[in-house]
Amino acid sequence: MAAQGFNQELRQKQTQSLVLAPQLRQSLKILQVAQMDLRTTILEELQTNPSLEEMSMDTPSLDEPSSNDSESNDPKDEHSQSEELEFGENFEILNKLDEDWRDYMSQVGGAQNYTSEDAEKREHFFNSLVSETSLQEHLLDQASLADLEPNQREAIEYLVGSIDNSGFLSTSLSDLALLSGLSLGEMQEAHNILRTFEPTGIGAFDVQDCLLMQLKAKFRGRSIAAEIIRDHFKLLSRRRIPDIARRMGIDVEEVQEAIEEIAQLDPAPGRRFADDTNRSIMPDVIVEWDEDKWKVTLNSDYIPRLRISPTYKEMIAKGSVSKQEKEYIQEKIRSGKFLMSSIEQRQQTIERIANEIIKLQKDFFDEGVSKLRPCTMTQVAEIVGVHETTVSRALANKYMQTPHGIFEMKFFFTPGYKGSDGESISNTSVKDMIQQLIAAEDSSKPLSDQEIVTRLQEKDLKIARRTVAKYREELGILPSNLRRQY
Repeated sequence: MAAQGFNQELRQKQTQSLVLAPQLRQSLKILQVAQMDLRTTILEELQTNPSLEEMSMDTPSLDEPSSNDSESNDPKDEHSQSEELEFGENFEILNKLDEDWRDYMSQVGGAQNYTSEDAEKREHFFNSLVSETSLQEHLLDQASLADLEPNQREAIEYLVGSIDNSGFLSTSLSDLALLSGLSLGEMQEAHNILRTFEPTGIGAFDVQDCLLMQLKAKFRGRSIAAEIIRDHFKLLSRRRIPDIARRMGIDVEEVQEAIEEIAQLDPAPGRRFADDTNRSIMPDVIVEWDEDKWKVTLNSDYIPRLRISPTYKEMIAKGSVSKQEKEYIQEKIRSGKFLMSSIEQRQQTIERIANEIIKLQKDFFDEGVSKLRPCTMTQVAEIVGVHETTVSRALANKYMQTPHGIFEMKFFFTPGYKGSDGESISNTSVKDMIQQLIAAEDSSKPLSDQEIVTRLQEKDLKIARRTVAKYREELGILPSNLRRQY
């Protein structure tokens, strides 16, 4: 039998890989960070980019450039400035970045023909970028390593965006399915995937679910500790150790050992990622009544106003620098202009979305939370003409000051119900109705969940008793038997 030989040869193969240009990453970061974080980012850039200057209050604004900013003896610099100014004409920042992306891909040896398939891949890559919340970034990094279908990836992004600081899912899967346009089955499948991520317990619905997840991960899902959490959690929260022992038919010492095991678990796995839980909130948008309409004003008090330093422009114009120095200065100027354009785009995006919120939620601004209407990010995205993921990024960590208080801008996006008259009511408004009914009840005869259902039906709102119970628990209100005062 002849020995089988090995053939070695050199082959040249062209492959395409998605690489996110630093400038594109910076523009996305600027779009989604909170106002104070944006200030920090800008101040850091001022330290590293000598071509940038912070303007004083009496200096002309960005949309009123000084004569020094517009003067240039270098045709190439004039062309570059014109190209940067065109950047601000388009509202959708990601669409405008297509040209920059193609140039960048050609520089790094990417494919010469940029096809629609390439655009779709790039969109999925952009969608994996999340807000500056470190917990979200940690979870999305894990999602990027998983073999996920497009719908699964989109569903996980919605889930991650709904996780609170403790690591719990603060919105029901059915509500998230309505908001995202995905099916409930797809959302449930994505939720099962999310629950496998680290830290263990992430994606749980509550503390009880979180602790059980951690025990199962340690192969202790059938232990005494798991049984206590699963079947006697209320007694555990009240430290009723003798009652637990009696109901389980075990010794008090065994219960105490199980409680010691439970004490080693983390009841809030997301908090380890919280940088500062006592941060002050600065509204990005202020809504006030101006004569005969609601007016949107952007709060830019803490955002440094920038311009390109005339000194460095003059150095290039006079030719007093070497070729290498000139290239360095030109690169810094281009970087500074891109930063300024990105900031302007951020503000325009937030302002347009805020105006659409006012149009869709006019009744809320006129009368209050009880008039909040159902609204989805898809609705606003279609009106504004951007992708809903752009709306999601623009709303992340942003707050709106209204006559009724300061609200996170995502507060205005919620599913809801329809009354018998066909009028839509958001679930936030339903919660407000439930809270008002309980606040006005007779403390000696508190309203049961079924009685609340009846009261809501009198207002032409049909809602299930289990939904009332769920909303009551989310509001932190005890059941009727525990609210009774004799």
